[in-house]
Order: sequence, then structure tokens, then C-alpha cells
Amino acid sequence: MGLNKNSKIFLAGHNGLVGSSILKYFKEKQYKKIFTIGRSKLDLTNQLKTEKYLKYIKPDFVIIAAAKVGGIYANQNFKAEFIYKNLMIQTNLIHASYKAGVKKLIFLGSSCIYPKYCKQPIKEEYLLSGKLEKTNDAYAIAKIAGLKMCEAYNQQYKLNYICLMPTNLYGPNDNYDLKFSHFFPALISKIYNAKLKNKKFIKIWGNGTAKRELMYVDDLSNACEFFLKKKTKHTLINIGSGYEDTVTGYANFISKKLGIKLKFIYDKNKPTGTPRKKLNTNLSKSYGWESKTSLSKGFDITFRNFMKKK
Repeated sequence: MGLNKNSKIFLAGHNGLVGSSILKYFKEKQYKKIFTIGRSKLDLTNQLKTEKYLKYIKPDFVIIAAAKVGGIYANQNFKAEFIYKNLMIQTNLIHASYKAGVKKLIFLGSSCIYPKYCKQPIKEEYLLSGKLEKTNDAYAIAKIAGLKMCEAYNQQYKLNYICLMPTNLYGPNDNYDLKFSHFFPALISKIYNAKLKNKKFIKIWGNGTAKRELMYVDDLSNACEFFLKKKTKHTLINIGSGYEDTVTGYANFISKKLGIKLKFIYDKNKPTGTPRKKLNTNLSKSYGWESKTSLSKGFDITFRNFMKKK
């Protein structure tokens, strides 16, 4: 059965950056039966409760946006939590979906599954061709396990469970905590506070040369809808924007947007991370999907949301 406005869709993880975007996007597109449930009512690390819930709602489609996520600091310092929680959440959801008769599922991953020194732009086939970045290997290994689980279930049970691997994302409802956020929201927060306090400089983690591809989160939500409608031969599909810059380049971009001149001081005691992460998106393009939102437009929407939360 194909995706339509009356399809039952279970969205796991509807409160985070990605999940809240997917929920808003699907509601705006007038999908009428979107099921969500809060962490206080359903602990997705509990196998029996997760299976019971999916059996009860009997969804046609499942989108897994639920995950424990964070930036370099969180990934480096809470590895046990990152590997345990992500493995449990995704394993329970994938298996419970299979048991509930779900034929089509989207598992959302991250470009950090690819090796640290990967050939660029990164093709799907480069997975497991080299060593991972040490700071987030626990998270990456959990996501790789989820991808391999989808592959195995597709092969053995003739399902169409796919893994969309997005590049770095940003957008409304992001986490701006300087210790636990990703680099882009951290830069927005630092630069805005510098403007507020008339500071002349900000500190940037690492040496500022790491290159990152950035994509506005609603583009990923659009990709979820697009690929739920498509029968795909591939389990792993990269989702990217094609736009990349250095961390310093993004800091300059935000400074210009906020009308402030700043000096950047590099804290080289902090990790720089993977040198470059640009995805090859030829596969998603061959299916007919491309990212649409420019950095400038995406930033303006994101910044308005950031100011609302102040």
C-alpha cells in the first residue's frame, strides 16, 4: 500500500530538531494519522513496551527520528550512553515494526557513520572502508548497526526498510547549549551573545579548518515523504545539500548576517573533528530527490526561532 493522506504513520522522536520538523512538515501536507508518543509515556529502550505500542497502533509506515544525539563534547564524554541508548531504541523499533507488519520504514542516521579520512564526496559504498572518528565512534557504530539491521530484515523478510543518511542539519528547535550542541547552533549562540555583550572575539573549538556540509532540516523532512512514496532497491541513501564551508567560514557567514565584526580565537586543546564530510548525493538524485533550501533562507528561519526562545 502506497503512502497517502490517510496512511497511519508512526513518528518516533517527534520533539527533537529532526522529529519536530518532520511532524510539522507532514501536518502541513495534511497527513491525517500521524502517531507520536512522549518519552514519559513510552520508553523506547524497553523492548516489550515498544512492541506492545506498535502492535496496538498498527502503523502502515514508521519513521525513526528518535536517538540520543549531541556534538563533539557529548559524543566524547558519554560514549556508554550513546551506544546503549541508540542501539536499544533503534533495535526495538525496527524489530517491533517488523512484528507489527510494517513493510516500509525510514531509519535516520548521520554522515558520521563514514570513515574519518574518507574519499570525498562520500559515496554510500565507502561505508566500513576505514577507521571512524574517535570522538563519535560509539554513536556511529550504533547507527551502522541500525543500517545493517535494516539490510538484514530487507533481505530475510522482503521488507523495504531504508536508511537516509543526512549531512549536518540545522533549523528551528535546535539545541544551543554550548557544551552539548553541534557546531552551527553553538556558533549562532556564541556570535549572538558576543553582539549582545559588545565582545570583540569568540572562541572556536579546534583550528576552524574542518569542512562541513550543512542542510536545512525541512529538506530532510521532504526527503522522508519522498522516499516513503518510493520503492527503493537501496537500503542506504545519502541526503545532502551539496553546500559546504569551513567552520571559520560559517562563523564569518553568521557574523555578517548579525552585522558584527569579530576576531576568532582557536582553542586547539579542543577537538577539530573529521577534516571533511561532504556527501555524494548522486543516488538520491537518481531517484529524483534534491535539497532545495539555501543557507541564507534556512538561517533566517532558524534565527527567528532562536530569538523566540531567548
